[in-house]
Amino acid sequence: MKIRFRFSADAFTVTLIDQPAAYELVSMLPLQLEVSDFGSAEKITYLPHELTVDSAPAGTDADAGDLAYYAPWGNLALFYKTAPYARGLVRLGSIDSAIGKLGQQREGVVTIELIDE
Repeated sequence: MKIRFRFSADAFTVTLIDQPAAYELVSMLPLQLEVSDFGSAEKITYLPHELTVDSAPAGTDADAGDLAYYAPWGNLALFYKTAPYARGLVRLGSIDSAIGKLGQQREGVVTIELIDE
């Protein structure tokens, strides 16, 4: 499955991995959400409701280009820099191309939608 993140200055497609939390995210789409920068490493946004992560690993690290869900806070994270292991971080997929201007995106609205293939 592929989804698209549309920011004011750029758009990214993400290929989701085969796991329950990713399917649950897709069931919420399309979404328009407020996005902000966190830690000069990721763009975050909060979902309308939490994802179920019962079958997910206890945590993971993140590479630039990863899409993840941080269960303790209930937010999506789109990483533009690597990040160390975090308990409760669940990888959902990765950006299909270069991350381009992701780190330069300002706070504002992101549209997330399913791409029909």
